[in-house]
Amino acid sequence: MEVLNVLTLDAEGRGVARNAQGKVVFVEGALGGETVEAQQLRDKRKFDLARATRVLEPSFGRREPRCPHFGRCGGCATQHADARTQMAAKQRGLEDCLSRIGKVRPESLLPIVYGAEWGYRRRARFSARYVENKGGAMVGFRERRSSFVADMKGCEVLPPEISALIVPLRELVAALSVRERLPQIEVAAGEGGTVLLFRHLAPLNADDKVLVREFAELHRVNAWLQPEGQDSAKPFWPEAHEPLYYELPEFGLRVSFLPSDFTQVNFGVNRVLVSRALRLLDPRPGERIADLFCGLGNFTLPIAVRGAEVIGFEASRPLIERARQNALANNVVAQFEVADLFKPDIGHFERFDKFLIDPPREGAAGVVHGLPDEWPRRIVYVSCDPATLARDADTLVNAKGFRLVLAGVVNMFPHTAHVESIALFER
Repeated sequence: MEVLNVLTLDAEGRGVARNAQGKVVFVEGALGGETVEAQQLRDKRKFDLARATRVLEPSFGRREPRCPHFGRCGGCATQHADARTQMAAKQRGLEDCLSRIGKVRPESLLPIVYGAEWGYRRRARFSARYVENKGGAMVGFRERRSSFVADMKGCEVLPPEISALIVPLRELVAALSVRERLPQIEVAAGEGGTVLLFRHLAPLNADDKVLVREFAELHRVNAWLQPEGQDSAKPFWPEAHEPLYYELPEFGLRVSFLPSDFTQVNFGVNRVLVSRALRLLDPRPGERIADLFCGLGNFTLPIAVRGAEVIGFEASRPLIERARQNALANNVVAQFEVADLFKPDIGHFERFDKFLIDPPREGAAGVVHGLPDEWPRRIVYVSCDPATLARDADTLVNAKGFRLVLAGVVNMFPHTAHVESIALFER
């Protein structure tokens, strides 16, 4: 054990301190400004990893974690910090990445986008394990720094009706003949229903199918089965079902999706994010706008509603087809095209006035490196990884002649280390 004075909170939700030898120590369960007793967990060449065992002088931002599983479950990292403390750390992390990796600073910082702290997570991937010596089936998130499944009875960041399914799911898995061949259960909750997608590596027998059907009927959920790859996922019970969807009321849109499709986990914050992105992009009739990594049309459809000519580009053909269906269902004129945006030939694009870019964690290096000198004049970049945003900002500002006008964080994933952000670039 050693006593450490914690300097700050990093973007991973760990306290940052230095030991008596001057070595950096990342301390789980500690906040900036605290003095803690800590137990070393790992000794690495450049830093140590430790866990706070006792808080001697607490931070003003400290609070009691709401979830009894916090500290063991790996789903959350910062329930012991209030929302202001969490978001200040994420904002510092974004600014640090932009400065250190991108060698850029935004001209102004956007106000942080806050949302509901609890019950927000509408997508989850539960691990399932049958462990006889632990009393049967375990269903939930992995333990911190472990492949074991946390012994969970509920989850505070899931909607209450989803959290309430964890214990019944444990009982269901334990009763199935394939309980040792059922590694995960995915949850996708739309605004009109919930799907449980059971990934099973052995066929369900007749009794298993009866149990799954009865579970779906009792808990009023849709049960899907996935015996092989993602494309094998199919509805099981009921076979006829209403599609999942979320709404963007500001734009009069309803976006339908399948359980395996990418959507933001936090519908409420996504509405605010789309609204902010559209204000920054400022689409107008007569403009040509490209929405890159468009997915189901989360930004493309609102851009079209504002009257601009918009084309959404995405590598996944099935997602493009569903985006087209969403445009048709919402009576919106928008074009969608399949494109490999990691190796794009931007020079073959017709001129666009503006871009909206919403890439995966890998970022959009291929896009930004290939930009012509003349267009676009404005880019709104929505990022789920500050490091790749910073890398691409370096290219845009220091090689392509853009200014980083605005940047800020979005509280899409409260209590986790995940940082969602948005930035505005202009020539």
